[in-house]
Amino acid sequence: MRPTFALALAIGACGGAVFAYTGMPLPWMLGAMTATGLASILRLPVKGEPLARPPMSAVLGAMLGSQFGPHTLESAVQWWPALIALAFYLLISAVLCNLYLRRLMHLDRATAYFSAMPGGLVDMVLLGSERGGDERTIALMHASRIFLVVLCLPALMTLLTGTDTGGLGAKWRPFADMALIDVGYFLGAIVAGAVIGRLIRLPAPYLIGPMLVSSALHWSGTSGFVVPSAIIAAAQVVLGTTVGCRFAGTQPRRILQILMTSAGSTLILLGVALVFAVPLQFIIDVPIEGILLAFAPGGLAEMSLVALALNVEVSFVVVSHISRIGMVVLGAGLMYRGGRQ
Repeated sequence: MRPTFALALAIGACGGAVFAYTGMPLPWMLGAMTATGLASILRLPVKGEPLARPPMSAVLGAMLGSQFGPHTLESAVQWWPALIALAFYLLISAVLCNLYLRRLMHLDRATAYFSAMPGGLVDMVLLGSERGGDERTIALMHASRIFLVVLCLPALMTLLTGTDTGGLGAKWRPFADMALIDVGYFLGAIVAGAVIGRLIRLPAPYLIGPMLVSSALHWSGTSGFVVPSAIIAAAQVVLGTTVGCRFAGTQPRRILQILMTSAGSTLILLGVALVFAVPLQFIIDVPIEGILLAFAPGGLAEMSLVALALNVEVSFVVVSHISRIGMVVLGAGLMYRGGRQ
């Protein structure tokens, strides 16, 4: 482990501990993200580690798979109105964000377009750079979007429902609750799922592969393992740290400028998500918190982990975000006109 990443993890863990002590919502993720984000702005020697995300995604996938079961198929029959609404949400929010970034923020055409798309960071950077966009700006805009969405969602959920998101976390589960044989199944789902995901070229293979294997274990009744809370907290720290460290190596003034610009597009995205979530809660059997998590473009891993930590409609959130990424990746390149600038 590089010293810069070790320092980032230490700062992230301290931030998480402070947030947990003060009773903040999603303390380990938000605390780590905020602390390392501030460290990046202060130009401390912190840096993310690309190799840390795949294994953590695999751990997260196995955790998410434990939330799927026969009930998922029964519920999924009722989700089709939400998935149709999701397509319209993506179209409307992308158009509005693109207009905002082009007309008000004066970004060039390709950079504004691919910064506005509520899709995966890596996918949008690759597509944008191929078409002449500023890949550094696109990357920072998407990193800022994820940062701000994760930061704002707990407060928005509290405002809408009056529920204290600091108290929504699932019951603490010690390591002793996980039998030794279930540890083997958990690790097996991680390894086998990652290998299968790579072999058959799944999107987000390190997350979706282990999730599918874990789901199969739970559906078949082979194992009913429940992941200890300490592992979920560690996953939050690592993911929060990687999000915060995406600003490392950038001038503080540039970071603040990007955050301010991204705040406008994030407000648009969350506002349009709210417009769709309010009526949808009366159409499908999912509370408004679950619909907001499903529509809010905060990243597949991040939003899934938020749903898992808050025990809010995990399977619906995961399916919606996988669908969102697929729709954006397929549609963004096809709909763009203008070629290289």
